[in-house]
Amino acid sequence: MKVTISDVAKLAGVSTATVSHTINNTRYVSEETKEKVYQAIAELGYTPDASARSFRTGKKKTVGFIVPDIANKFFATMIESVETCLAQHGYHLIIANTKEDMEREETNIRLLSAGLVDGLLIASTMEDFSRLDALIPAGFPVVLVDRTFDVKKYSSVCVSNFRPIYRSVCRLAGKGARRIGIIGGLPRLSTTQERISAYQQAVADCGLPEDETLIRYGNSMEDSAHTCLDELLERQCDAIIVCQGLMGAETIVHLHKKGIRLAQDIDLVSFVDYDSSIYQLYDNQMDSIIQPVEELGQAAGEQILRRIEDPEARIFEKVLTSTYKPYQTPQSWAHSDR
Repeated sequence: MKVTISDVAKLAGVSTATVSHTINNTRYVSEETKEKVYQAIAELGYTPDASARSFRTGKKKTVGFIVPDIANKFFATMIESVETCLAQHGYHLIIANTKEDMEREETNIRLLSAGLVDGLLIASTMEDFSRLDALIPAGFPVVLVDRTFDVKKYSSVCVSNFRPIYRSVCRLAGKGARRIGIIGGLPRLSTTQERISAYQQAVADCGLPEDETLIRYGNSMEDSAHTCLDELLERQCDAIIVCQGLMGAETIVHLHKKGIRLAQDIDLVSFVDYDSSIYQLYDNQMDSIIQPVEELGQAAGEQILRRIEDPEARIFEKVLTSTYKPYQTPQSWAHSDR
């Protein structure tokens, strides 16, 4: 049975009018009462019909951004870019951190879409589109960022990394690498699936051994690359591709601690998706896949503003591309010295 506004009012111990004013921001409601209402909304899973109320009551000039890990500099950089874009149009940004937890994402979507913001940017950690879709009120402006789904119901802004991954495998194979390992993110994410697919196709096309044990999975959180790296080293990989910036930086540090030299003992391809001194330090010792993270954030901000102004506009899908940057091998670092 569908949860109603009366159910929310009963659980929160307030009137239905108070729930309505809280959701629509049409009258002053104390912070204590607002908290009770939002807690009831989250507990009951209430999703108000955005098309029936929010856009006639005046905008709040606020956008919500649901991200999987604010400690990850990739998302922190993107947040800054989004905020800069929104501020130029008089909008504020609210951040919700899911920590790659689907339950936390569900709670945050319910709370933010219940009247706190005019629209949502979502870097979803969900594996099931229907679960995400069921949380979004009808007509509510949403733009998916970085991570998408096969079902194209919502506008999206993402980065394609298929070609850079494919090229990196071919380059490594051309240099003589035979056992190329790869560390991906969470298997359920569209970003991971695209990158692993590019790797597998390149491995097959280059005639390399197709060994599933050379594919390891971490996530976007800190300290997820170490175990994957150790497992690949045990499998005697002569080259490794790391499909995420934070894990790439951790891989560089971990290899250094083990005394394994980049470009001499092992070849490394790392995603570079935020400014870091460690990338600059090893720039001439590894191949880089540079993601346009600031451009991604700018595009996300522009798209959500368009959806807010015209919720009925056609679905828009913007796909950016990463840049593959091979390092230049000094003459003294010939592979024959390995």
